[in-house]
Amino acid sequence: MIVRLGQLAGRDASCHTAVVPDGPDRPATAFHLDFADYGAEMPHHHHRQGQLILALHGAVTCTAADGLWIVPPTCGVWIPGGVPHSNHPTPNARLAYLFVEPGAARMPQNCCTLSISPMVREMILRLADAPAASVADDHFGRLARVLLDELMLMPASGLRLPTSAHPKIALVTALLAATPADWRPLGEWAKHVAMSERSFKRLMVQETGLSFGRWRRQLHLLVALRELASGASVQHVSGILGYESPTAFIVMFKKAMGMTPARYLAP
Repeated sequence: MIVRLGQLAGRDASCHTAVVPDGPDRPATAFHLDFADYGAEMPHHHHRQGQLILALHGAVTCTAADGLWIVPPTCGVWIPGGVPHSNHPTPNARLAYLFVEPGAARMPQNCCTLSISPMVREMILRLADAPAASVADDHFGRLARVLLDELMLMPASGLRLPTSAHPKIALVTALLAATPADWRPLGEWAKHVAMSERSFKRLMVQETGLSFGRWRRQLHLLVALRELASGASVQHVSGILGYESPTAFIVMFKKAMGMTPARYLAP
């Protein structure tokens, strides 16, 4: 089913719950969504159902709970029902959304990024073609049940950037996210928020679960995935992240992802 952005992002002002178009009585329902004509961010909302956001082309950044997730091609972000979240797609994004009824599958209880196999991707696309008038026990209802069996087997990937509500950590991470090429060392950031280097270092791990250096590398990786998926060149991405050369950026990317950027994003 192809759904216009306004339909999927419609909200009840009193409860801020996104309106998901009604479908047949199936355990899961899928939709196509093309952002090329919109370029808009879907504001914070939540759904009764669990939701899988799958990037078919381009990428989408999802902010939810205590983290930020990037959804490049080959991956999907799982958002349990009732969790407030917002989505920011790249201008070239084409997405598929899978809504899973409560109790229909043993999915993770927390937001996470899942590696999606080609078979599961094609099953989601096939389910999105289901006519709205179908009944629960037809071919598409059976497909939905098999799809959920397979989806529960998809492994989690590490494409999460933890966030914090602590004002000092939030200030530093927001500045780094806005200017990822800023390579100032931890000590200078500690001074920026009037803390000792030791205290800031300890607070960063306490609030995010990552050291300052690991958090910044994870930020660079997620920014890189978003920019590469939107069509940016390796040279451009290495520049906006402040690497001395594209080769240095490729080394970082390959160490984190196990492959070069070109191979990771290959069709």
